[in-house]
Amino acid sequence: MLHARADPEQTRCFRKEAEGADRELNLLYQRIRTILSPADQAKLQTAERLWVQFRDANCAAERELYDGGSAAPMVYAACLWADTRQRTTELSVMYGWRLEK
Repeated sequence: MLHARADPEQTRCFRKEAEGADRELNLLYQRIRTILSPADQAKLQTAERLWVQFRDANCAAERELYDGGSAAPMVYAACLWADTRQRTTELSVMYGWRLEK
């Protein structure tokens, strides 16, 4: 079992960053939807719903490594932030050429 300490300020910081990353992802997602056909919008929506389920499960699994310790909330928030930023990058790469048209 891993034990790590985190202060509440670190947790707040990661939560704030995760919220910002989520806003950025949602803005990009909405921009992408405007250039897609209805069929492609549906495919993207399905992919995003599955990705959110994966992200949440992935970050919960990482949090559980800390077995309810004081670092668990910080680890969860940091994971949400990192995974969301990574997804924004993935969508930018996948659809960026279409957005630039």
